[in-house]
Amino acid sequence: MVLVLLIPAMPARAEDQTYLYAVQITAVVQTNPPRITLSWPQDYYGANSYTIYRKTKTATSWGTGTVLSGATTTYVDNNVSVGAAYEYQIFKASTVGYRGYGYIYAGINAPLTDSRGTLILIVATNSTGALSSELQQLQTGLVGDGWSVIRHDVSSNDTPVSVKNLIVADYNADPANVSALFLFGHVPVLHSGNLNYDGHQARPMPADAYYGDVNGNWSTNPDFLPSDVELMVGRVDMFAMPGNGAPVGWPNETELLRRYLNKNHAWRQRQTTFTHRALMGNLRGDEAGEATAASGYRNFDPLVGHGNTIEANVETTNGVPVADRWISKLAAGTYLWAYGCGAGQPTAISGLGTKDGSLVNDAYSIDVVGQDAKGAFVMLFGSWFGNWDDTDDIMRSVLAAPTGGLAACMAGRPHWYFHHMGLGETIGYSTRLTMNNDGSLYQNHSNIMNRAIYIALMGDPTLRQDMVAPAANLIASAGPGSVNLSWSPSSDSLAGYHVYRAGSPSGPFARLTSSLVTATSYSDPGVAPTTYTYMVRAVALQTAPSGTYFNPSQGIFVNTTVPVSVQPITVVAARSGNNLILTWNSQAGISYHVQYKDAFLQSTWNNLDNGITASGSVCTSTDSNIDVRSRRLYRVVSP
Repeated sequence: MVLVLLIPAMPARAEDQTYLYAVQITAVVQTNPPRITLSWPQDYYGANSYTIYRKTKTATSWGTGTVLSGATTTYVDNNVSVGAAYEYQIFKASTVGYRGYGYIYAGINAPLTDSRGTLILIVATNSTGALSSELQQLQTGLVGDGWSVIRHDVSSNDTPVSVKNLIVADYNADPANVSALFLFGHVPVLHSGNLNYDGHQARPMPADAYYGDVNGNWSTNPDFLPSDVELMVGRVDMFAMPGNGAPVGWPNETELLRRYLNKNHAWRQRQTTFTHRALMGNLRGDEAGEATAASGYRNFDPLVGHGNTIEANVETTNGVPVADRWISKLAAGTYLWAYGCGAGQPTAISGLGTKDGSLVNDAYSIDVVGQDAKGAFVMLFGSWFGNWDDTDDIMRSVLAAPTGGLAACMAGRPHWYFHHMGLGETIGYSTRLTMNNDGSLYQNHSNIMNRAIYIALMGDPTLRQDMVAPAANLIASAGPGSVNLSWSPSSDSLAGYHVYRAGSPSGPFARLTSSLVTATSYSDPGVAPTTYTYMVRAVALQTAPSGTYFNPSQGIFVNTTVPVSVQPITVVAARSGNNLILTWNSQAGISYHVQYKDAFLQSTWNNLDNGITASGSVCTSTDSNIDVRSRRLYRVVSP
C-alpha cells in the first residue's frame, strides 16, 4: 500500500495577487543616443519605493542602488553602450510590508555568441541503441549551435561514481571550456540527503547537481550543495514512464526518448514555434509571502513581455468552464512558458485539471501527455515533485508530451531565475545560476531551500528561447587554393550570415567573416589543400522584451576537399661527366617521379627513381652512365 500525501495548498483567492511579490520588468532600447528604459506595472496597493541596481553578468554583488519613489514605473539608463548588456535588479518596498523583486538582463544589440564551450553528453545505452541516427542529429545540432561535444556511453547499471569520474576527467582536462552536461536516457541517479522540503517526510532526494559539482565533497550525503556547481546540467530520462491509467498506452522508453529528440531537433531548426505568451495556474497563492508562483510572474515579463501572461481559472467552486482550466488551455494552444502550482503527488497537481469530479480538479501526468500540453518551458510546484525519478513523474511527463515539453523544473522552493534567456542565454545557464544561488544575489520575499541538492532541470540544458530559421542547401565548389560557397536564404528577417571553417565536422569552427555577409554566397581564398567542413549560420537582430541582441541560427554544413594546385613543371637537363642532371621547379611536400623511354615510339614510360618528395622549390634527379645510350626522352610527373 502506498500512502500519497498532498501539500495542503490554500486556494488562490481573488484577493491573492501573487504577482505583487515580483517586479515585472521589460526593457525598450535605442541606439542613438544609447539608452535602456526599464518599465514595470504600478503596485495597486502602493509602493514606498523602488531601488534599482545594475551589475555586469558575472559580478557577484549588486553594489549601491538608485532609490526611486513608489509612484515611479520607469527608469532610464543613459550610461550604456551599443553592443553591451547589463543585469538589473529592482527591489520594491510596499506600503503594507511585502517585498517584491524583479530581474532583467537587458542589452542594446548585444553581441553574438559564436562558441558556447564544451558539452559532455552522457548517453545511457540500455534504451538508446535504436536511436543512433537521432543522437547523431543531436550532436550535429549541438555543434551547429556553437558547442564542442564529448560523448560517453554508459549503462544504467553503472554506479554514479563511475559516471562522475568520466565527467571530472573531462572537466579537469579543459576546465576553461567544459561548461555543460547533458544526461540522456536512464543515466544512474544519485540520491543524497534526508530532506523534507514539502512538510511530509524526510527522505533522500535525486541529485543531478552531484554530476555538475566536479570538486565538492559528497561523501557526507549532503542535503545542500557542498560547493558551487561548475556545469550546466540537464537530464532527459524516460525510465519508468509506462503511463499507468492512460486511455491510450504511452510509447515505450526508447520511443519516448526518440520523441524528445525529434522535438528538440524541430525546435532548433525552428520547424516548431510556440506563441510568445505565458500561462499561469496559481492555486497556492501568496502563502504569507512564499509566493511560489512569483517564479512565474517574475520571469515571464522579461521573456514574453508584459500583458502576455494568461491566467487559468483555479477557483474551487463549481461551474468553472473546463476550457478555462490550466491543462485545457495548454491542450488548446501553444505557450512559450507555463507555470503551475498546487497540492502535489508524484503524478498529479491539484487545481490545474478537470479530473476527479470534485473541487480538487487534479491534472495528471496522463493528461499532460494525453492532451498534449503545449508549453515549451514549464515550471511546476507541489509535493513530491522534487522526487522527479518517481514512476510517471509529472515533471518528466512534460518532456513526454507529443508537441510541447522541451524542459521542466520545480520552481518555488527555491525560486528560479530565467531572465538571462531573454537575451539569448541557455536554460542550462539559468539552472546553474539557480543551483548556486544562496538567496542573497537573487531574491524573493521568502525563498527557502536555496542550494538544495534536488534542484534539477528536466530537459536539454543547451536550449535557447528564441530560435532563428537556418539557411539551407549549402554547396561548396573547391578549386586549387580556394572554396566558393552558396546557400539558400533563411525564411526569417536577418541581419546577415556568418561563415565558419573547421578541419572536421565535429569542429572546433573558426569564424571567417569579420562582419555579417548579406549575400547568400562567400569565397574563401588562400586555402591549403586538404579536407574542410564549412558552416553557415543565419543571424537575426532579435528584438525582445529584454532589448536587442544578435541571435544566430543553427549551422548548416558542407564538406569539401581543396585539391593540390598543379603548377607547370619546367625541366632543365645538364651533363656532368657521364651523368645527366635533371632539375625542375617543385612544391614542398609534393612527390615527383622522373620517367624515361629510350625511343620516341616506345609506348611505356619507365621510372628512373622510386619517387622524390620535394622539400623546397627545386628538385633534382640524376641519370648515370649516359654514354652507352644514343638518346633518351625524359619527363617529370606528379601523381
